[in-house]
Amino acid sequence: MQLAESTRLPWVRLVLAVSLDGRLAPPEGGAAQLGGEGDRRALEQAMVWADACLMGAGTLRAHQCTCLIRDPQLRQKRVVEGRPPQPAAVVVSRQADFPQQWRFFQQPLRRWLLSPSAPSSGFDRWVPLASTWSERLQALASIGVQRLMLLGGAGLVADMLRADVVDELQLTLVPSLLGGEHSWVPADKRLLPAALAQKGAWILSGTELLGGEELLVRYSRKRN
Repeated sequence: MQLAESTRLPWVRLVLAVSLDGRLAPPEGGAAQLGGEGDRRALEQAMVWADACLMGAGTLRAHQCTCLIRDPQLRQKRVVEGRPPQPAAVVVSRQADFPQQWRFFQQPLRRWLLSPSAPSSGFDRWVPLASTWSERLQALASIGVQRLMLLGGAGLVADMLRADVVDELQLTLVPSLLGGEHSWVPADKRLLPAALAQKGAWILSGTELLGGEELLVRYSRKRN
């Protein structure tokens, strides 16, 4: 996917598994583990594509680790292309330091932090947290990130949708109805730019049956 010539910002792909009613977790909250094996393959293939994976501090606290490409052939594909076996993990946080005993800090990948202050340890690179998402993405572009995979959580996704910087949606639809409030978009649609709801704002770019009655759909943001 090519970058917009005018801004050269990274192309941002949101990758999520959601229920048929658009929920990320059951009403009581907690990790839903919605996707099956097909969704896991699609996730790892997206990670092969990505230069870096972006996650919020809340997601890191909840899991204390991040996703890795498990398939050795997919890791080798990145190596053959001259890239590290795993995309960099980029954490967005107002807090700079996290417990070093978390599994995240032993995982075999590069750890970068977007934060107002520099971390004391644990991260390979610090990127100062600018005031806007356009500036933050430009900072990531300046260190070589052209393809950015957005993993969540919901607060970070909502923040980037509000800023209208998400270029692509990769959603695995899981055959379940969960109900509750744990959606991947803000409950109040007024918090989102009106342009996102307009007809033609999103263009279907692909579908794929993943097995287990799961369906992957991809939509790209149409920009003038």
